[in-house]
Amino acid sequence: MFTGIVTDLGEIRSVDAKANNLSRLTIYTRYPREELVEGASVACNGVCLTVVDTGEEDGRTWFAADAAAETLAITSVGRWRHGSRINLERPLKIGDELGGHLVAGHVDGLAKVIARDDMTDMARFTLRAPPVLARFIAPKGSVALDGVSLTVNQVSGDDFTVLIIPHTLTVTTFGGLRQGDDVNLEVDTMARYAARLIETR
Repeated sequence: MFTGIVTDLGEIRSVDAKANNLSRLTIYTRYPREELVEGASVACNGVCLTVVDTGEEDGRTWFAADAAAETLAITSVGRWRHGSRINLERPLKIGDELGGHLVAGHVDGLAKVIARDDMTDMARFTLRAPPVLARFIAPKGSVALDGVSLTVNQVSGDDFTVLIIPHTLTVTTFGGLRQGDDVNLEVDTMARYAARLIETR
């Protein structure tokens, strides 16, 4: 489990095709190498990936993870290339502060940025969710976008808005997000269960 609070901005070192439709991703990070043990989980733009190797190059730590065909199909992982920047978060530990909301790292689909409005103290993004996921998004509810825990501001049909403060624009990939970009969307687990309970009545 994760919290949606990004703790590092990683960079794609390489992307290599492997057997069985796997893609081997190698990612630069500021996390200490000794803390990136094989088998550990790291949320990469909201996608929970498993560390399969680590190393150092020119004083920079890197870790490798494999993405399966389903991950490549329903998330933005298949579009990552050398130099792509991605939000990173290590999993929640017992006793850690839950600063965002509970995030599983299981991306539900892609939301598209349809507008970005830069204001004096923040930026407002309007996004369009796939119709099958839009019903789980409510005003004042939570979503994870590219692994960032955010509060939904407004909802209109399949569209919803979020407000991003300057700190988040600086320490995540949201600073470079533009109209037309896709982001990984994970809806709130509690919203999913609430909808399921209503359906089964």
